[in-house]
Amino acid sequence: MERSETELMLKGYGLTTAELFYHMPDYIHVLNTFIWQEYDLAPDHPKLFEFIDFWQREIEGPLHSVKFTHRKMIAPGEWRNQVGEFRVN
Repeated sequence: MERSETELMLKGYGLTTAELFYHMPDYIHVLNTFIWQEYDLAPDHPKLFEFIDFWQREIEGPLHSVKFTHRKMIAPGEWRNQVGEFRVN
């Protein structure tokens, strides 16, 4: 059974976005990009590394580099003490 996005976020998952740079199989000096996005757990990122392993096993274009970012969607809110008053007449 697949979990909903809300359930994943409540369990600590965040949205991981990775940009994979890879060499074209027929033109080894040409780089192309692929964007991958999934809910994953930081700091280990098991789903991201599973995808990278899959890429290296199954895809012909060898990886050049991977750039990724991770953002928790549900996090403690920020609170600021506001001093001042605005009057609208």
